[in-house]
Order: sequence, then C-alpha cells, then structure tokens
Amino acid sequence: MPTCKVSSSILPDHAEGVAVARKRIGDSLVVDEVKRIYSSRIIKAGALLADTTTLLANWDNAQSAPDNLSRLQRENVFGKASRSRINDVLAIFRQRYLTEPDVTKALAILVHNRLSKVALDRILYFHSAQADTLLHATVTEVLADYYSRGRSEIRVDDLERLLRQWVSEGKTSARWSVDTTRRVAQGLLSTLRDFGILEGKNIKRLAPPSLPLAAFAYIAFYLRSKQSSGERLIQSKEWYLFFFSPTDVERHFMEAHQHRLLEYYAAGTVIRITFPSESLEDYARVISEREI
Repeated sequence: MPTCKVSSSILPDHAEGVAVARKRIGDSLVVDEVKRIYSSRIIKAGALLADTTTLLANWDNAQSAPDNLSRLQRENVFGKASRSRINDVLAIFRQRYLTEPDVTKALAILVHNRLSKVALDRILYFHSAQADTLLHATVTEVLADYYSRGRSEIRVDDLERLLRQWVSEGKTSARWSVDTTRRVAQGLLSTLRDFGILEGKNIKRLAPPSLPLAAFAYIAFYLRSKQSSGERLIQSKEWYLFFFSPTDVERHFMEAHQHRLLEYYAAGTVIRITFPSESLEDYARVISEREI
C-alpha cells in the first residue's frame, strides 16, 4: 500500500509551454529561471466535456493510443462533425489526456464505470489545467486571488487587461493582436464556466468551491505520485484550482478516510496518507465503486 508522509507547494511541469532559461558560469550551464509560455490554443479548445466523454466511452484500454484514435476516426464517433472540427478535438484530447498512459486508462475506467458527471468534469478540468499553462495561471494566480479577497465577479475587460500585461512581459508564445487577446479572454471565461469554476452568462462570477469526494481522492492520488511528502500534498498550489485552502484539503482527506477511499493519519507534524491501490488505473476502479 503506497504511503506518503505528509510538508512548499508543488507546481508540476505542464505539458505545454515550459521554457527554461540558462546562464553560463565558467564551463557549466546553470538553470536560472523557469518561464511559462502561454498559447492562444484555448480559442479552439474550450472545455469539450461532451466530446471528451464520447472519446473515453469508446476508448479500449487493450489498444494503443494510436490504434484507438485511428479506430475512433474510422467509426466516426462524432457523427456529422467536420473533419477540421474532429482534428481540433483530437489535438486537444492528445494534449490534455494522452501524455500519460496511466491517466488515459484511468479516465476511460471512470467513464466506463459511470462515475458521476460532476466528479468526472472536475477531474477533466484538473487535467486540462495541468496541460494548459494559461488556463492554470488564470485560475491559480488570478481567480484564486479574487476568491481570497472576497471578490466574485470577473469581466472580460478585467482578464483582457491582465492578458495584455502578460503579452508585454513576453509570457505568450507570440505578440497577440487586440482581437486575439479579446478572444483568448472570452475563451478562458467560457471554458471555466463550462468546467463549473465560473457561473453566469454575460457577467461571470466565481462558482462556490465544489469538489466531489471521488474527484478529490483521484486528484490526491495523482499529485501524490509526483512527490512523496504529505505536507506538500496538503499545501500544494494545485488545490488553488478549486479555491481550496490547506484547511479545506485536510477536511477532505478526513472525509475520504471516513469513506475508506484512503487512510489519513496526523500526529503533530507527521502526516501519513495511504491509498488502497498502487496504480492510478486501479485506484480509478476503487473510487468509481465507492463513489460518494
């Protein structure tokens, strides 16, 4: 049974847009800075919840990813969608859910075992944020700050102003035009609304924090696999994606313990967390069978 002794937060290297600046000291290259590069891909992406669920519902874990994608295209699972639309969906699907084989298999199991839509949507949102540095930064650096200050409303103009600042700071993959910046801001807000992080049609507001226990346990297992410190797991900035404080995280761990999704013990500064499975794929079966 894997154990993590839970103590600085972690921010994983996202699949997209990570540039490492280096400087030379003598004969050695020294990592000086990690720079996040934001792309405008969100314009074409969105949440894609229905399309993603369709793909995962038809995914065969016994086949390789290329074989699955080829078969799904052949079988025309998207019905009358245009070829360009299908290509856009598959490109985003690869970026978000195909970079780690264990994640792909786990997600397929959750869909096949009929995990509740709200829990599945939160998990898909989490992986989407891991794969898209702009989406991740918008929530963890902007919306989480809004939440901590008791501010709930965010307008397109607010986000557009921030994006222009990031462009001027060289944080984007290209110099975005005024139109592109506007479309990226609109795409971010509509995507986060579809993921349930925001609510509202014209004026977007922060939705009340919500993370079903099954989704919490899945994400905790995934984050634990990236590092072994229990304290760091509780303090991880990844929980900012759900506007969770360490106190919120601890409360969810205790609730998950009560429902036998994991074991959580705290004694002073030592925190021990264990899971009933060794792999994310196996754990997906556990949480879908015990979903609360």
